[in-house]
Amino acid sequence: MTSTEIKFIKALSQKKFRDQSGLFVAEGEKLVAEALASRFQVEKVYRKEEIGEAAMARISGLSSPSPALALVRRPDDLEKGEMPSKGLFLALDSIRDPGNLGTILRIADWFGIDAVYASPDTVDIFNPKVVQATMGAIFRVRFHYTPIPALCRAALEKGGKVYGTFLDGENLYQKALDCGSNAPAVIVIGNEANGISPETGACVSHRLYIPPFPADDPGSESLNAAVATAVTVAEFRRQGNY
Repeated sequence: MTSTEIKFIKALSQKKFRDQSGLFVAEGEKLVAEALASRFQVEKVYRKEEIGEAAMARISGLSSPSPALALVRRPDDLEKGEMPSKGLFLALDSIRDPGNLGTILRIADWFGIDAVYASPDTVDIFNPKVVQATMGAIFRVRFHYTPIPALCRAALEKGGKVYGTFLDGENLYQKALDCGSNAPAVIVIGNEANGISPETGACVSHRLYIPPFPADDPGSESLNAAVATAVTVAEFRRQGNY
């Protein structure tokens, strides 16, 4: 393995080099296997038994180098804002934490979300920490970057509904929820620190609230963005009876 290859792979930890090359790194036996079985184009696979432990340690982004690492090409449809005529979707409004984004993709995969849309300022989905946190969901969940207010307006124009969580919203467990069987249903997830932006909030047609227990003693100020996503999506799927 040449020093040029090693330098190139290590450079992919930075977004500008991922953008220039169109490649990202998937590391670990599970992630590499998921990549090979997906619609993504895998450019090259490096295995520890083939290149040696020392070389793998140099290209690895993990504290303990894994047995396999792959260079994967990004899909061509990453920036796409079309809203389908029906389905249940997530819209991420400025999610900045890589762990949160990765976990949200796992949640979307688990609950069968039709696609995940994210604002252009959301953390890069191909950030190594995001890729690791998805545990392979990145290769199964449809994901696109697009302006969220425009996406929400498109859903409403198609007769759909846009949901978001607010402190003054209706109780999530007492509200009849639409899972998008006849028109698009969009669940907006707000920024970790500031919640849903005013511009996006103006497009929300149904304001929801996740109540604490007990109701008169909330304890924590708010829920983590990924946790709030899981709670909300689980209730949508419970009401929809899958």
